[in-house]
Amino acid sequence: MFEKPAGRKLQENPEEHKKLFKKTKDFLVAIDTDGCIVDNMNAKQMLIFHPLYMEFYQLWKIESYFREVAEFYNLFSVHRGCNRFIAIRLILMALNSRKDVQSQVEKMNVVVPNIEPVDQYIEFCRNNNSGMGNISLSQFISTRPLDFELYKLSGWSHAVNKALDVIVDKIQPFENVRECLEMIYKHADIAVVSQTPYQDLFNYWDTHDLLKYVKIICGQEMGSKTYHIEILKKIGKYSDEQVLMIGDAPGDLDAIKKNNGFFYPVTPGIENDSWKQFSEAFGLFLQGKYHVEMEQHLIDEFSKALPDTPPWQNQNYNHVVAYRKNQEIRKSLYEQFNPDGRLLIL
Repeated sequence: MFEKPAGRKLQENPEEHKKLFKKTKDFLVAIDTDGCIVDNMNAKQMLIFHPLYMEFYQLWKIESYFREVAEFYNLFSVHRGCNRFIAIRLILMALNSRKDVQSQVEKMNVVVPNIEPVDQYIEFCRNNNSGMGNISLSQFISTRPLDFELYKLSGWSHAVNKALDVIVDKIQPFENVRECLEMIYKHADIAVVSQTPYQDLFNYWDTHDLLKYVKIICGQEMGSKTYHIEILKKIGKYSDEQVLMIGDAPGDLDAIKKNNGFFYPVTPGIENDSWKQFSEAFGLFLQGKYHVEMEQHLIDEFSKALPDTPPWQNQNYNHVVAYRKNQEIRKSLYEQFNPDGRLLIL
């Protein structure tokens, strides 16, 4: 039976939670959640993360540019699934480096947020080996209590968490996820490994009656995905061949390969097909044949789906065309979850 740590205990020492993990099976399967178990990545970013940031920093006058850049880094590139503060850093760097955006900024009298507080916070987390989230951000603010830019950043992050509760739990898991979890549960300890806040992860898995399969949840407060897997692997004394990561982002691939384990991709755009194929891959994994017969082919196909070069750096780039590329996704999400919400249609 999954035991949830007390909220105060988790906040005071998130690292301690992982030490309670106990091995019960011969294999360890780490699983991401957003975009992997549930088709919520687009909804979280397009409905919550991006519009809330524009609201907090008054960037609505450059909405099309902000959404284009933010969607690239959060959803449609090799950066997919990165921590929210890393994503903000990438977005601000891109906005400040684009001449077309700077032209609009000057024309519309918009102020793009200062990137320095974000850089300093990220450096603080790296120096202290702490996960990037609201807990560590509060700790960082305590070191510079009169830096009002940090309070705004914190306000946005807390607002995101509150708004997520309204939408995310309503979205069902991908097809075949439940059947696959039941299959994994028979042979492996399951760890939820994510850069989503712990409470959001717990709520989703609990709401959809998936928590019964889980041995431990490791959220953003507890460190990076690489660190999660490293600690759990060490505690359970799993060999390299006994560890598998299921994920939808390059960060998941990077995390498991740094721990010498195997990766099964849930490829963006064909997630349901990925889960349909999983039983074959998992059977090969248990037999020690996955790496030889299937893994590299799946990784190659996965890598093709997430480009590294932003569209605005390509020849013949047209901003309106680029913005319209994902317009139907945005419209569909707003019609379903926030019909009165603010959305630019071009």
